[in-house]
Amino acid sequence: MLSSITFVLQVSSRVTTDGQTTDSSASLISMASPEPQTRFGQSVKGLLSEKVSACSGDVIALTRQVLKGSRSQELLGQAARNMVMQEDAILHSEDSLRKMAIITTHLQYQQEVIQKNIEHSKNLQDQLKHLLK
Repeated sequence: MLSSITFVLQVSSRVTTDGQTTDSSASLISMASPEPQTRFGQSVKGLLSEKVSACSGDVIALTRQVLKGSRSQELLGQAARNMVMQEDAILHSEDSLRKMAIITTHLQYQQEVIQKNIEHSKNLQDQLKHLLK
């Protein structure tokens, strides 16, 4: 809180006997008591202290925000690396599935050949039975 300070202009002159002024001086005198000046100094110090603490709080908040941003960048980088690893795993799985499909097709052909051979062997057994009778 600012206090009011009163200033008084004090003028002194010397007048000679013939009515002319020979020497004059003027000075500005402060009529404020020392207590309001002390209060004014303390209030300025208090305001300065508040501003410094507010600025330090802002710096701390800014630091936290920068650290969060840095952490976010780390997390994004890690997510990108994980995504690349997953993409490689997906491509490998796709390749494996393609190979398994080819193997399944070959196994189906072999199964058909085996079934034909079984039928052919049954026919041969029937023919052999007829011959042995």
